[in-house]
Parts: sequence; C-alpha cells; structure tokens
Amino acid sequence: MGPHPAVAAIRLAVRRVLHDVLTEFHRHADNERPAEAARHPAHAARSRYAEAGTAGAPRAALPERPDTPLVLVACSGGADSMALASALAFEARKLDVRAGGVTVDHNLQPGSGLRAAEVVTRLTAMDLDPVEAVAVHVGREGGPEAAARDARYAALDAAAERHGAAAVLLGHTRDDQAETVLLGLARGSGIRSLSGMAAASGPAGRYRRPFLQLDRQTARKACLVQSLPVWDDPHNIDPAYTRSRLRHEGLPALEKALGKGVVEALARTAQLSRDDADALDTWAAEAELSVRDDTGRLECAKLYVLPPAVRRRVLRRALIEAGAPAGSLFARHLEEVDRLITGWRGQRAINLPGRVEAMRQGGRLVIRQS
Repeated sequence: MGPHPAVAAIRLAVRRVLHDVLTEFHRHADNERPAEAARHPAHAARSRYAEAGTAGAPRAALPERPDTPLVLVACSGGADSMALASALAFEARKLDVRAGGVTVDHNLQPGSGLRAAEVVTRLTAMDLDPVEAVAVHVGREGGPEAAARDARYAALDAAAERHGAAAVLLGHTRDDQAETVLLGLARGSGIRSLSGMAAASGPAGRYRRPFLQLDRQTARKACLVQSLPVWDDPHNIDPAYTRSRLRHEGLPALEKALGKGVVEALARTAQLSRDDADALDTWAAEAELSVRDDTGRLECAKLYVLPPAVRRRVLRRALIEAGAPAGSLFARHLEEVDRLITGWRGQRAINLPGRVEAMRQGGRLVIRQS
C-alpha cells in the first residue's frame, strides 16, 4: 500500500524540485570541467583514472563524490515547513543529494530559542545534516513583518553560503501565494507585485518553493498522518499583523461573497501576471540600450515614445542602479519621475528613497545620489 495521498503529493513536489536542482548542478559542473582540465591537466588525468577504476576494483569502492549538491530546508517548525523537511529527507535518500536544515530564531517571542532547539532536534532525527539554528535581530524598517522577513532571508543567505548549498527549500503554499497577490493588489504595486512568489528566486535561483501548487491543508494532513509534531506560530493568528487579518478575515470573506475557488484563482492570476511581467522586463532590458546617449545618460525623447509599462521599468532599473532601495520604491515615486518625461513643466529635482534624486537637464534624465 502506498503513502497517504497528502504525503505522496508533497514528496512528488519535492522530487521534481530536486531533479531540477540536480540537472542545473551537473550542467554547471560540466561547464566548469573543461576549464579546470585546461588549468590542471595532471589533475584531470587522475580524475579520469579514478572515474574509470583500476582493474579488478569495483566502482562502488570509490569514495563518495565530494561535489554532491547540498539542499537545505528552511524550517520554522510549522506544518508547511515540517512537511517539506520530511519530504526532503525521504527523497534525498533516493537521489544523489545531501539534505540539511536551518531554522531561524527571530527572538520575537518568549521561549523562541527553546523552540528553535526543538526544531533542530526534529530535523536531526530525520537524518538531515547539517542542521543548525540561527538567531537574528529583527529591526523596524518597513514594519515588523518586512523587518522579520529581511532578517530571515539574510540569515538563510548566510547559511547557504556557509555550507555551500545549491538550493534552499521554502514551504510557501498556494494559500500563501493567494495572500501575497491580494497584498500586492491592496498596495497598488503593479503587475510584478500581482505575480506573487516565484517558484525559484534569489541569487542563481537559490530559493525553491515546491508547494506553490499545493494547499495548506495538504501539508498539515501530511504532518498528521506521519505523526510529525508541528508548532503553530501565534503571530499567524494575531490581528496586529496584516497577513494574519487577511488569512483569517479577508480571504474567508471573499470566499463567502464569491464562492469557493478564490485561492486557486488568485494563484492562477499570480502565474499569468508573472509571465506578463517577465516579458515586459525582457522588453525593458532591451529597450534601455536604445534610450541612452553615448555617455550613458537617458534621453527623454526616446523614453517618451516607449509604452508606459516599458518606460517605467527602465526608470525603475535606473533608480535602483543609482542606489534607491528596491523595496522602498513605490508606484507614486515612479509616477513622479515619469512626469519628468511625459509632463515636463520645468519641475525641480525629485527626491527619492536612498538619497537618490532625479532631474531633467538638457533633454536628458539625470539620476544620481544627492
């Protein structure tokens, strides 16, 4: 008899991601091998000899490959990430993958250190290695939720670099995706915000989200049938947090008014929006090369004839390159800069986040640190 359907679903989702990681890892290794052989021909000869084996020596006698990719799971101890950790542990044993885990202690609640230690114990019991807990300090910039997220990703980035991980798995589900789309809609941040979370993101696609097509109940059911203990973060039901209110009040109200299927529809919207946003980003990257003069400055006349969606992407890229923090650039900022192109009335320089200013001079858009 096979595993419970919920367990089978989470394992299949993780298996697909691990296959992608392995494919990319070996492609990268194959691309590097010719260059390495050219630099160290004697070493390359020894490697070929080791791979072929000596007469009478079975291939199994060779030492374990030192270049087996490591995949980490980011685990809070909640149902989503515990289900993810269990699936990673199971699938990694069948593939040429090492599996480890990281839990981040945000120090926001009493006893958080003890809970982090418990998560480490549970991950270790799954035979994950390496496993570690990382304590972080959460600042205040951008609000509590954004500050906690920034601190968490900084810790995960550091852990991935420290251990040389090929990927870090995150337990975001289809429900999380729907919430992210609604939050983006409420902010009026544009189509990129409506695209939600990508299946792969971060440096070189480091972060992978296998569960974006699975609902939260599937992950919780998988934990239940496997007798996996889970911790329900009280912040997830605290109405002081925007995402918590949306989860427990906003989405249920939408489903009551519109009927079932809202979460699935929002997840589909995210994918469609992502496809459109990716296409527009590609167009903007190509267009940027044609709207700069010989000195690299942006020409207002050439920017003016671009479609607004493309022009504003070019402007956003230029502002970020000048030092404006991406997370602090909002639609109103881009609209003000865009008016220097489309509604020029002799405006003064516009002050932007990151001490960046934009001004129009001699038909050129000048963006610089103030």
